[in-house]
Amino acid sequence: MDTVVTVIQLVLAVASILAVIRAIKGPNLADRIVALDLVLLFLAGGIAAEGARTGQTTFFPVLIAVALVAAAGSLLVARFIEWRDVP
Repeated sequence: MDTVVTVIQLVLAVASILAVIRAIKGPNLADRIVALDLVLLFLAGGIAAEGARTGQTTFFPVLIAVALVAAAGSLLVARFIEWRDVP
């Protein structure tokens, strides 16, 4: 089980690095926000994997908080982009 979780965490780390690169190079604001949202979701996945490895549930409130921040941030930025594009 530890080997599987380690592989999952490595894949999530590589995906996070690629998403950060996308956030830096993104041609517009929407691409950058999607990339940063992915980073937060990969962080949540890493927290869930660590919780599965240790068998402790102390990580799950942090997991829920990260997921809520990611969702709220995406919604707020989408509203901002929509408001900015209205003539």
